[in-house]
Amino acid sequence: MLAESIAIKQRVLSEQVETLVEMAKLIARSIEGGGKVLSCGNGGSAADAQHLSTELLVRLRPDINRQGLPAIALSLDATALTASGNDYGFDSHFERMVLALGRPDDVLVSISTSGNSTNVIRALRAARETRLITIGLLGGNGGGALSECDIAVVVPSAVTGRVQETHTAIVHVLMELAEDLMLESGYLKKND
Repeated sequence: MLAESIAIKQRVLSEQVETLVEMAKLIARSIEGGGKVLSCGNGGSAADAQHLSTELLVRLRPDINRQGLPAIALSLDATALTASGNDYGFDSHFERMVLALGRPDDVLVSISTSGNSTNVIRALRAARETRLITIGLLGGNGGGALSECDIAVVVPSAVTGRVQETHTAIVHVLMELAEDLMLESGYLKKND
């Protein structure tokens, strides 16, 4: 399993590094322009979405103490999640949150190991209609979510564990790159 996980990450690095850099630039530009990062996913992908938001809201690296950055994981509010699921159906939850919270030039990072989660696809469609930048962290062949993304990294595996492990690594890469870009531009300042 470890060798397979390493091989998949190496393949993503060799084949999709430019995509990762472009994603980080989009995130940094959005935040620098007053935007925020919304993120969504189900199960382990929801955990990755929350992880991504936390890295922005709190901090990523202990040697870089900086201000918090605007980010919201759309699965965090259990009350909204259960009310939305009960009243409108689970498939519409992320879509409703994007329509309520998203603004043009915000970023939606959608995470799906298959790319076929209905609620993630609907969130991406709502984001495009609201003129958010849509980023996908997907697996397999990208599924139905791929065509709804402005930019996406598709992990070349159909094994959920390998895709999730790679998504977690990608979250760290994206956040470090975006943070570095914002430090270089002077938007972020290191606090003492």
